[in-house]
Amino acid sequence: MTDATTISATQTDADRALKQKHRAMWASGDYPRLASELIWRLGPRLVAATAVQPGERVLDVAAGSGNVAIPAALHGATVVASDLTPELFDVGRRLATEAGAELEWREADAEALPFTDASFDVVLSCVGVMFAPHHEQAADELVRVAAPGGRIGLISWTPDGFIGRMFKVMKPFAPPLPEGAQPAPLWGDEQHVRALLGDRVDEVEAKRQTVTIDALATPEAFRDYFKAHYGPTIAVYSRIADDPDQVRALDEALVALAVEHGLGVTRKAMEWEYLLFTARKR
Repeated sequence: MTDATTISATQTDADRALKQKHRAMWASGDYPRLASELIWRLGPRLVAATAVQPGERVLDVAAGSGNVAIPAALHGATVVASDLTPELFDVGRRLATEAGAELEWREADAEALPFTDASFDVVLSCVGVMFAPHHEQAADELVRVAAPGGRIGLISWTPDGFIGRMFKVMKPFAPPLPEGAQPAPLWGDEQHVRALLGDRVDEVEAKRQTVTIDALATPEAFRDYFKAHYGPTIAVYSRIADDPDQVRALDEALVALAVEHGLGVTRKAMEWEYLLFTARKR
């Protein structure tokens, strides 16, 4: 059996420093507000796609404030919501209480989950595990903690969808990825995820779908909202804060991206593309 102690012992000081940086990034801004106002509906979609049943053991990896974990608990499942950034849990607990859902909240690194092998009937992640820097390690953990015959369900932003494009826009202003890290939107590429999980899963289904975002009526509103609430965007702006030309260039690039997608030009909403990927552990 594998447990958290065994996995954490293999981490280097550089790994731990990187995770602390990621934790601080996601704790900045107000990700729970963004999740609630823009993408909360993705959680119930993932729960439905994996047919979560009452009494099943469900793990939500990189759960944030619980947009998957809470709907799964409301289906009668026994749910653990895990995340590297426990600062997000206070809002999640409040939302769960308001919804009448009972679940457990656990601080956990997606690349070193503190759970024994085959602990869960269903392992889920909604635009969460994709941000773990080492994709193979994270994928290995998803499979490890799933019981034989258990389901794995993922929602990830696609490389060519709006959020994937946003990361491309921010890339020239961001620091290089750490050695061994891979871009998050690769999880939205079906072939990439198939390669990560390999022959350890079968019954694979992958569908590109979209979520309608109608809470941001203008390109400027989109830019300012993400500058204020979204950890990765906040981190990039913090890096270039002392260079007004760089800040202006990124401001303009984000507005141009929203205009490209018709926001404020031909419509007052955007369609953000994601990959819905489900599979069963052999």
